[in-house]
Amino acid sequence: MMKVKLHEEDVSEQGARMKITGDHQLIKKINKYLVLDTIRRQFPISRADISARTGLNKATVSALVNELIESSFASETGLGESSGGRKPVMLLFNERAGFAIGVDLGVNYMLAMITDLSGAVVKKKRIDIAELEAGALTDKLKKTIRGLMPHVPASPYGVIGIGIGVPGLVDDQGSVLSAPNLGWTDVPLQSILAEEFGVDVVIDNEANAGALGEKEFGAGRDVSNLLYISVGMGIGAGIILNDTLYRGFSGFSGEVGHMALAQDGPLCGCGNRGCWETFASEKALLVNARAAYDDAADADAAAPNLDTLLSLARQGDPEARRLFADTGRWLGTGIANLVNVFNPELIVIGNRMSLASAWIGEAVYETLDSRSLAFHRSRASVAYSQLGHSSAALGAASMAIQRFFSTMKATWE
Repeated sequence: MMKVKLHEEDVSEQGARMKITGDHQLIKKINKYLVLDTIRRQFPISRADISARTGLNKATVSALVNELIESSFASETGLGESSGGRKPVMLLFNERAGFAIGVDLGVNYMLAMITDLSGAVVKKKRIDIAELEAGALTDKLKKTIRGLMPHVPASPYGVIGIGIGVPGLVDDQGSVLSAPNLGWTDVPLQSILAEEFGVDVVIDNEANAGALGEKEFGAGRDVSNLLYISVGMGIGAGIILNDTLYRGFSGFSGEVGHMALAQDGPLCGCGNRGCWETFASEKALLVNARAAYDDAADADAAAPNLDTLLSLARQGDPEARRLFADTGRWLGTGIANLVNVFNPELIVIGNRMSLASAWIGEAVYETLDSRSLAFHRSRASVAYSQLGHSSAALGAASMAIQRFFSTMKATWE
């Protein structure tokens, strides 16, 4: 066999050519993603406006747009307004090139939905859950997702991913390390669902998903720094700082429900006492309601739930309104601590307790005003979720969509 000897300078030149080619391919991927993201967020938009917004020259933009049209992510529409010359051809993002499934896995409910690539809801299903054992609940989750599949419209890319929001600690492999209110420990949820459905699956804390939902589609669209406080059977927070979800060093930030408010308070599911969620969550409200209505005339009546208490409050029941006001004061106390730490522009109260805004609101505001630092409070607004129960499910779908596009950026030719 003939051996070819390469001189050192030949190897250097070959390496340089490979590096230049590799750099060019990487730059093209980055630019293509930049053009697509600009179309997604700004459409209808012209090629010239994309060039102006991205700093890319018009020839590069035109070539990349043509590739995006060929791959069904963009399309041309009518002519736009002229600034003096020929009217520009406007571009649209193809929101229905693919679809995502987002799920909010609550402690007593599951909300699953199909969205297009812009977050518009195509179909959703909410079910109550009672069995929390990991195997049984995972089977119900798979059955719910499977039931949505026939409702996914035909599209070039089909189901591009599944996002799940879970009330607990989730690692970067998509395993639920700890979810005290579900009784879960070390459940490899991402691998279970990826194997079942054969698509990319993203698992995250439900408060993080809710924060992204409100940031993308709800009350936080025009805000760079916000706290999303998810108040259900537990309490969690999604923290957005400078338009970016803050995850903390190990990725587990936001477990504010276990912020200690009383040294000798009620025992929490985490094993400590006096956690915020033992005073201000839906679970705490129901514990207090059972005690308050224990002497009711109808001793055989079912234990009150949130829907029952909301109905009683609407009817003017003083005990129900007192219970909600007490919950509001405890909520305000914890939120005041977070305002003092993070100095946010906006606090969004979401999940199930947002349904009681009419009866917790005044107590939240009064407590927040009295307990937070004046300079911090003067710039912070409080809102209730604009998306209702859908914040976490929409945010989970958004995570799946972002994963899809980021993966494409890495693999595009």
